[in-house]
Amino acid sequence: MKDFLKNVLATITGIIVLGIIMAIISVISMVGLVASSAGSTKVAENSVFTLMLTGQLDERVQDNPLGMLTGQVSENLGLDDMISAIKKAKDNEDIKGIYIEAGMFSSDTPASSHAIRETLLDFKKSGKWIVAYADSYTQTTYYICSVADKIFLNPQGMVDWHGLASTPYFVKDLLAKFGVKYQLCKVGKYKSAPEMMTADKMSDPNREQVTAYMTGIWKVMLKEVSDSRKISVDSLNAYADRFVALSEQNELVKMKLVDKLIYTDEVKSEIKNMLKLDKDDEIPQLTLADMQNVKGKKQEGEQIAVYYAYGEIVDSETGSLTQQGHSIVANTVCKDLEKLMNDDNVKAVVLRVNSPGGSAYASEQIWRSVTQLKAKKPVVVSMGGYAASGGYYISCAANYIYSEPTTITGSIGIFGMFPDFSGLLTEKLGVKFDEVKTNKHAAFGTMARPFNAEELALLDQYIGRGYELFRKRVADGRKQPVEKIEEIAQGRVWLGNDALGIKLVDAIGSLDDAVKKAAELAKVKEFHTTGYPEPAEWWESLLEQGNSSSYLDSELRQALGEYYEPLRLVKTINHQSAIQARLPYFLNIQ
Repeated sequence: MKDFLKNVLATITGIIVLGIIMAIISVISMVGLVASSAGSTKVAENSVFTLMLTGQLDERVQDNPLGMLTGQVSENLGLDDMISAIKKAKDNEDIKGIYIEAGMFSSDTPASSHAIRETLLDFKKSGKWIVAYADSYTQTTYYICSVADKIFLNPQGMVDWHGLASTPYFVKDLLAKFGVKYQLCKVGKYKSAPEMMTADKMSDPNREQVTAYMTGIWKVMLKEVSDSRKISVDSLNAYADRFVALSEQNELVKMKLVDKLIYTDEVKSEIKNMLKLDKDDEIPQLTLADMQNVKGKKQEGEQIAVYYAYGEIVDSETGSLTQQGHSIVANTVCKDLEKLMNDDNVKAVVLRVNSPGGSAYASEQIWRSVTQLKAKKPVVVSMGGYAASGGYYISCAANYIYSEPTTITGSIGIFGMFPDFSGLLTEKLGVKFDEVKTNKHAAFGTMARPFNAEELALLDQYIGRGYELFRKRVADGRKQPVEKIEEIAQGRVWLGNDALGIKLVDAIGSLDDAVKKAAELAKVKEFHTTGYPEPAEWWESLLEQGNSSSYLDSELRQALGEYYEPLRLVKTINHQSAIQARLPYFLNIQ
């Protein structure tokens, strides 16, 4: 009887284990089936592409096969996916228009918003229409949606049009309460990134540059909205000064900011009228996810590689801190560029840069790889929202550089910021230190005390040499005398439109313009593009989605909003490179 029960229990256990294994295999197979179905979406006649402006915009997003399987919608939107979808909608004769529904949408940078808007304007050249609706428009969504033929607003909604502001914050006094302070070595009077840790207000040079690029961005937004809505720039400025978000809704129609006040359920009737459908007809709709699986124009000819380098530049994955949770890891990027250099099928490379900078050492390594690649085939840079400091460092060696008009670039400067925890340890926690050493600087960098004057002088010299190297890299890449570069360096941040006049960039243009230029330099007439790094396999994405730390990070970002990045900075500050070529940690444009 005892053996019988053992056999029964063993059989039951085996059945349960087998069931679990089969369930796992089934899930994996189903996910694989979903992932492999790309390109299968058919477009019905008289269709509408519905673009939901909701969530966080990133340069690129990773596929979520588990989300496709369960029907969960990602909070993140990829700029590359969005622009690709709009282009496909333009070329597909069965898609008659785009319906934009604006919600709580956060763009990574003004330049990314501009890129979407320009692509929508290009869509309208096909003779197709765009309709926009929102319960309330944020300033960013209104800027994008202002291209629409018709802008609808909920009768109880708002249009938030208020201008731009930057409210940087400073934590020096907060850190002092814990006995922590930072010692700073920097080159460049405009190099303002350390101010967050070492000052209690903006320096005059920093205020000067922030005023310049904020004013420049606002001028671009004013002109473009003015052109689309046929409202004078003076009127738009007056509306911003009046804070029209709190205006009575009918006044917004009189101001020509919106065309009509309607409820959500009335939007369908408006679109049916544009499609010439009967009242009871269904509207064939395509989402952004659907558009990713719609076939675009057949790509032929030679291959132009588009390599996406976005996020903070880091030496390794440890200590990564980026707004989008993605890093430019030096050794990985260098290996990728070497593969592209040795790939005879790749005739030219477009380096798409969207980075505020980061580690000076890592930036130099990537610069080296770009110069080696350039020796073998053309390299054209397409600047996204940021290509500043280290982001400009890795760009300056290219054959040709394109910038968006509101790209934030330049910031040619370096700093070293060194935390001093001795006050925390000795005064707050009561830790005592003693010292024995064999040589003068044997205790260089000890936790027991801050750097002394001689040690700081040595650090200043080291960082000064780093700045001179950075400046020379730019001078060589831009074919300018070092003295000329020094006039526009000193850590000064420039807007893309202004960078053109001082020859930091060669032209204002989009990623498409950069691709065309790369083909021209490679002397190829017919070409197609391939994005790199190539997307992860579906099973790799599935494993990443199941990573608990990745999940918690995503949940924290959603819950904390604007406070997420400062908290993450505190968490990772000790893992970051001490010598940095980067913008302020948070530009905080609102």
